Amino acid sequence: MAPVKIDYGNKSKTTEFLIIGFSDYPDLKIPLLLCFLCVYTFTLAGNLVLTILISWSPSLSSPMYFFLCNLSSLDVLYTSTTCPKLIGISITQGGRISYVECMIQLYFFIAFGSTEYFLLTVMSFDRYVAICKPLHYTLIMSKQVCLYGAMGSWLGGLVASIPIATVTTTLDFCNSNTINHFFCDITALINLACSNTMLIRTVILIQGGIYKTFSTCASHLTTVSFFYITVFVLYMKPTSALSLGRGKILTTLYVYVIPMLNPVVYSFRNRNVKMALKQFIMEIKKNQLKNSSTINPGENLHTL
Repeated sequence: MAPVKIDYGNKSKTTEFLIIGFSDYPDLKIPLLLCFLCVYTFTLAGNLVLTILISWSPSLSSPMYFFLCNLSSLDVLYTSTTCPKLIGISITQGGRISYVECMIQLYFFIAFGSTEYFLLTVMSFDRYVAICKPLHYTLIMSKQVCLYGAMGSWLGGLVASIPIATVTTTLDFCNSNTINHFFCDITALINLACSNTMLIRTVILIQGGIYKTFSTCASHLTTVSFFYITVFVLYMKPTSALSLGRGKILTTLYVYVIPMLNPVVYSFRNRNVKMALKQFIMEIKKNQLKNSSTINPGENLHTL
C-alpha cells in the first residue's frame, strides 16, 4: 500500500498507516481473535475487581495494597491502549489508523509502560522496607510517602514518554506506511522511516539504560523480571537481531499476558485478599436478600 501523503510546500506528510496485525497468520485468525478477546476480558475483570476490592475493604489499606490498586488501574489503561484496536482490526480486517491516532497510541503506550517501570520499582522498595526494616515500616512508608511514590510514578511515566514520542513525529515515512505490528510500536516505525534515525535510537538507548538501572531494585519478583527481560530484548537489541514477526509475538507477552496475570500473582493468591473477596461477596448477597425482603412483603400484601 502506497503512503497517503499531503503536500506542505516542498515537504509531504504521511496522514495514515496500515497496521498488519496478525494477518500474516490467516489460519489463526479466529483462534487469535478469541484469544485476545478472552485475555482482554480477563485483564479488565481481574484488575477492576481487585481495584474495587482494595478501595472497599478496610483490611486492605496497607501501602502494598495501595500500590497494587495503582498497578491494577495502570494495567487496565496499558492494555486498553492497544487491545481494542487490535480486536477491531481482527474483526474487520481494516488496519487503517490515522497519523495523529498512531502518535497518540505510541505516546500512551510508552507512558503507561514507563509508569509501570517506576511503579514496580516503588513497590519493590516497599517490600524491601517491609522485610528488612519491619519495625520502622509504618514510619518509613507513611501515607504521604506512598502518595508521593504513586504520583511520582505516574508523572514520571507521562514525562518520560515525551522525548521518544516527540522525536518520532520528526521522522519521514517515504516508502511505505504499512506497520508490521499490531499497534504503532516504535521499532516498527523506525523500520519504516526513510530519514535519519540516529537521534531516536540514541534516546531509546539512554532511556533503556535508565530503566535497566531501576530494574535492579525489582528483580526479586518473577513477573517483574519477565517484564524487564522481554522489553530489553525488544527495544535494546540490535535492529537485525530479532525479526518484526517474532518481535510482535514476544510483545504480546508483556503487553497482554503480564497485565492479565498480575492480579493472580500479586493479589488473589494472598490470604487477606481472599478473605476480603469473600466478605465482599457476602456483603453483596446480604444486600440482595435485604432488598428482596423489603419488596416481598409489599407484593404479598398487594396479592391479598
